[in-house]
Amino acid sequence: MIARDGEARAGVLRTAHGDVSTPAFMPVGTKGTVKSVDPDELRALGAPIVLGNTYHLYFRPGADVVAELGGLHTFMRWNGPILTDSGGFQVFSLRHTILAVDDESVTFRSIYDGAAARFTPELAAGVQARLGSDIAMCLDVCPPAGSSHAEVAEAVRRTTVWAKRQRRAPRSPGQLVFGISQGGTDDELRRRSIEEIVALGFDGYALGGLSVGEPRDRTLGAVERAAPQLPVDRPRYFMGIGDPEGVLAVIERGIDMFDCVLPTRMGRTGTALTADGRLNLRNARFVRDPRPLEDGCPCPACTRFSRAYIRHLVNQQELLGLRLLTLHNLESLLDLTRRARAAIERGELASFKAETLGRLRARSEETSWRH
Repeated sequence: MIARDGEARAGVLRTAHGDVSTPAFMPVGTKGTVKSVDPDELRALGAPIVLGNTYHLYFRPGADVVAELGGLHTFMRWNGPILTDSGGFQVFSLRHTILAVDDESVTFRSIYDGAAARFTPELAAGVQARLGSDIAMCLDVCPPAGSSHAEVAEAVRRTTVWAKRQRRAPRSPGQLVFGISQGGTDDELRRRSIEEIVALGFDGYALGGLSVGEPRDRTLGAVERAAPQLPVDRPRYFMGIGDPEGVLAVIERGIDMFDCVLPTRMGRTGTALTADGRLNLRNARFVRDPRPLEDGCPCPACTRFSRAYIRHLVNQQELLGLRLLTLHNLESLLDLTRRARAAIERGELASFKAETLGRLRARSEETSWRH
């Protein structure tokens, strides 16, 4: 750990493909690509690490294909660190495709061809070993918000059973393995899960089963109580948050790593993230606006093009417009995270957060008043 400001931490995560300065936002490259973004563009934006998904890469193109072609880094031409999810999130997001789940495995109906596919902790480990990611996640059970106490307790129990098996499974050279705690927003179940997973001795630890439909205040309350229970000398990963308010909130509560599709998805739907709030580029008020999306932003969209031009591209469904917004939104989140780290090092995270959120709220109130 480099610095600490309250519960917030600035540190360095060392991986086989380079160091990751934390706090770190991980752009999501589910299928081996961050949608519409070239790896060189990610490097230019300063992305420290990207995320890939074991479930999707298992089905298309297949872990063996990726391994034969040199592993995921070579396959996607990204020479920086990669974290791969285990497929556990699909227990939540694709629960309508689950055919069976027990202590041995979870069986999905493939979203690609409808065939049954059985995922075990050993398979999740083996696929991630063949992909050659720097960080492999354990297969877990992620219950949706609103699950009963009994259902969440069963998810905690089964996640531990699976983690024990994956902990013993072979990994690729230099590969780190992170355990995942479950428990939803139930403090006692979360405490039990953290104790059980930490006892297994992983390289890092994630808080799973949050930001899955519960109110934001309950999410942050759970993080605030759970993060201090995780080992001080291991990275802490919150799975699935990417709006500026949420990013600053989990950093403040001691989280080191986080990922989300929000900045890329919003870019593809015509929305820009800025320090003054969100801009819907489909709005007619931008039709003659000569300004960049954000003054001072170094991304390709802001240094070369006007809001009016990007609006034109978006409304004409030109791919360049969506790419430019995606690049800008990634720059926005990556820069926010870098500035939060610098604020932690100065011992000024609270004032940095207040100033950042103050600008966002002021813009939101102004927009609301105008309408």
